[in-house]
Amino acid sequence: MAEDWEAGGFGLYVHWPFCAAKCPYCDFNSHVTNAVDHDAWRTALVSEVERVGALTPGRVLRSVFFGGGTPSLMAPSTVDAVLSAAARTWPMANDVEVTLEANPTSVEAEKFAAFRAAGINRVSMGIQALNDSDLRALGRLHSAAEGLAAFDVARSTFDRVSFDLMYGRQKQSVIQWERELQQALALNLDHISLYQLTVEPGTAFGDRYKRGQLRGLPDDDLSADMYALTQDICTAHNMPRYEVSNHARDGAESRHNLIYWRYGDYAGIGPGAHGRLTLNGSRIATEQQRMPTAWLQGDTRETSETLSGADQATEYVMMGLRLSEGIDMDRYTQLSGRSFNPTKLDELMDMGLISAYQNRLSVTYQGFSLLNGVLRSLLDN
Repeated sequence: MAEDWEAGGFGLYVHWPFCAAKCPYCDFNSHVTNAVDHDAWRTALVSEVERVGALTPGRVLRSVFFGGGTPSLMAPSTVDAVLSAAARTWPMANDVEVTLEANPTSVEAEKFAAFRAAGINRVSMGIQALNDSDLRALGRLHSAAEGLAAFDVARSTFDRVSFDLMYGRQKQSVIQWERELQQALALNLDHISLYQLTVEPGTAFGDRYKRGQLRGLPDDDLSADMYALTQDICTAHNMPRYEVSNHARDGAESRHNLIYWRYGDYAGIGPGAHGRLTLNGSRIATEQQRMPTAWLQGDTRETSETLSGADQATEYVMMGLRLSEGIDMDRYTQLSGRSFNPTKLDELMDMGLISAYQNRLSVTYQGFSLLNGVLRSLLDN
């Protein structure tokens, strides 16, 4: 009998914690340092692949994702060593997706050929904005021209290239965002991630916001208008939303992220990396030590927690309903031991926020703008 995780597949996430500079909006586990011992990091990452592999023998590895931080700052030899270790450890899917997040600078673009030779076949570029003034405000180190030039290099090097844009920026109008998004989609992308700027506590932007120094952010109505416009424009370009913030042509979806959203298993290695592994019939939530120096030293590198069926069901709903395809209600019942509250389902359907068909539950176009409320209602049983 298939284990539950097989509905989503199995992937590997590798976290590189270092950046050239800390962006003021970023709350990821990223650190700026003057020097990195690449040999030591290569050895440690390979060791972690082998350790997790001993726990999960025989699984087909469907994706590898190098995230961060800024993994394009890694030595290509480190990427090669990690991927070689993964290939020795697990059988690889014939169409395995191997993604590297990259900053769009000319220095990092010069390494793209070496990353391709190491085994990278997809790049996700953090372009974020297409004008220089907003890039400076976001703390980015590249210009708009440099970002587009790096994108051209990436597209000539890799079969699949995606990039991120951020909207809802300071003093940004709907018309400005429309022009920028149209400019991006004119590049003939097959995947794009579009995120609204979120001010997170503990970031430089969060501190400025508390002091009243982060002016020009959109109100709720303007944010909603930008989100609706984003959906309309992307749909018109045959790039529909397949997840809350991600758009792709048919077949170009991020296979690695689909493992998360379809609630598969994934090994997370590197400082602060999270994982979900089904071991001996139990699903385990793992989290690796956040601080790079402590992680590299290897003392208590990872903590773990066994998830109850109710915990798994909640995670499945919270991840799966981010997808336009939605979730399998039978799978939810198997995980949680109970069905959704039929009264709640009827209420949400009457409001036009969800749809249910042949045991598939999904969020409607209107429901996506109220997704947090939909999730609270469904999970408040």
